[in-house]
Parts: sequence; structure tokens; C-alpha cells
Amino acid sequence: MHIFELTRSLVDIESITEHEEPVGSFVFKILSDLAARSGGSVERCPVGPNRFNVFAHWENPIVTLSTHMDTVPPFFASREDSDFIWGRGAADAKGIIASMIVAAENLLARGTRNIGLLFVVGEERNSAGARAAAQDHRASRFLINGEPTDNKLALATKGILRYEIHATGRLAHSAYPELGDSAIDKLLDALQVIRRIPLPQEELLGHGSLNIGVISGGHAPNVIADAAKAEISFRLVGDAEPIRQAVHRAVAGRAEAREIFSIPCVRFDRLDGFESTIVSYTTDVPAFANAWGKPFVLGPGSILVAHTLEERVAKKQLLEATEIYERMVKQLLAAS
Repeated sequence: MHIFELTRSLVDIESITEHEEPVGSFVFKILSDLAARSGGSVERCPVGPNRFNVFAHWENPIVTLSTHMDTVPPFFASREDSDFIWGRGAADAKGIIASMIVAAENLLARGTRNIGLLFVVGEERNSAGARAAAQDHRASRFLINGEPTDNKLALATKGILRYEIHATGRLAHSAYPELGDSAIDKLLDALQVIRRIPLPQEELLGHGSLNIGVISGGHAPNVIADAAKAEISFRLVGDAEPIRQAVHRAVAGRAEAREIFSIPCVRFDRLDGFESTIVSYTTDVPAFANAWGKPFVLGPGSILVAHTLEERVAKKQLLEATEIYERMVKQLLAAS
């Protein structure tokens, strides 16, 4: 497939986190065809029920190209115009998958070996696929992790600390609030204190931030709520521990804070000849735990349109990304 056709085919397969099986099967078939033509191997690597990573390799990989197959909701199908391919996952990260596959195909056609392609599940939620891959005894010396960076090499990424905040109360008729105990009031009080937690600033990564992403609870407007929940996340620019302590102080006597997961901020080395940037998001890299080698982060697309209804990737960047990935692989192989 041409890279634009491959990108659209990937985008048109709904693969919201935990429902990646259809896109995984499609990627497996594409890579199986490539492996059959070029003497490689490809396999499904189980992560959980109906979930698997896809790993293809040609001899023992020294450099592995990797990104994720899952997307955030809501799904919407692809379209294209003269400049862009639009649709959920176009930038994050199905255009990247297409660029990596085409780059590998070009490298193999010129006789390059010792490369791998690893496409994982679960990045948008808890890095389940990368964590599973980190337990695999196979490895490489270098990992090129694909995320939308406008084709610039990321020198640092922020970390993340995610919580669920649970509040409980007692049901009652809203005409007699003194007979109940509102979980929603408790949750709102806790969130108000959490919003006032001072967040640090770091010279390279800038300010930390907080997002209250989901609030749910209650039964009806005339019923005092007996349960409420919020899902929140902090973007980290340093040590997570002071924020952990502040969150637990904020909810004390009001709610319960349940930590879902934490990923630290990461700094990366430069690579000669590649333009660089700093990004505020989190990647799978810490979850790989260096098991797949020294990491680099780069990919086509802008994070500013990822996770939005305007998600798109420039066709020019897709083409450029294949060339950049090829150059990175050659440079890293030469350095090995």
C-alpha cells in the first residue's frame, strides 16, 4: 500500500484502548506479507484477553521502531484533502505506524537487516503493551518510539501521575438534605483543595499541570448522592512524591485517593543531524524500562490536534517521516 492508503486503512479500523484486536490483526497481516517477501518473522505477543502486541523482526534487531495501535475516543473515520489525512489516530499514532512500516520496507529493499517493528496496545491508558514487552527477553540496542513531534527529536517528555478520587455518602430525598450525606459535595470540596496544590516549574520542561478529566456520580437531581468519582491527572516535571502527599492531605476526611499509575518525566540524548523539541506529554518509553534499548522519540503529526475532533496529519510529514526513520536506523546501526 502507498503510505497515504495505509494510513487511512489504519485510521478506519476503530481501536479505542482495550479494543485493539481488529487493528492488531490488520497490522499482523501487513507485516506477515512483508516478512514473507523479505525473510523476516512476525508474531502476536499476548497482553491480555483478545489483546496482543505485534512484533516483526529481521534477524536479531539492533534498532526497533515502535509505537502504539490504540486511540482515545471518540472514533471517527478518515478523510483526506490535498494536504492532510484526517481521522481518529491520524496523528496519534496510525500515521506513525504507516511511516514506520514503509521505512522498514525501504530499508529491507536496500539490504538492511537487524531491525524490528513493535506495535503495542494500551498506551493511551496505562502502557499495558509496553509493560508486557518489557518482560520479553528479546531486546534491541536502540528504540525509536513514535509519537507526534512534528518530525523533531524530543529531548524531554513530562511524566504523569493519575488518580481516581472516590467519595461516599448517604442517600436521601433532596427535600430533606439533613437526612443524607452528599458524596458529590465531598468530592467537589476535595477537588477544590486539589486544584490549589502548588505545582513545580522546571527550566527545560516548564510548569507542571493538573487536569480533572472525568467527574461522575449521583442518581437524580432530587436525590442526595451516595457516591461520586473523579479521574484526574498531573503532568510531572519532577519528583511525584510531593504531589502524592499533597493529594492525600487534600482528600483527608472527604474522599479516598486511589493512584492508578505514575510515569516519570524523561530526558533523552541528542542525535546528530536531527532537529529537536521538548514535549509536554508522556510516552511508553518509561514503561519499556530500557528493555528495548536506548530510546529516542520522534514522529509525524502535531500533538496539538491529537485527541481532538480536528485530528489530522500532514501528508508531507508522513513522507518526511519515512526518510527520517530510515536515516535514524542507518545512523544507529552504524554506531552499534
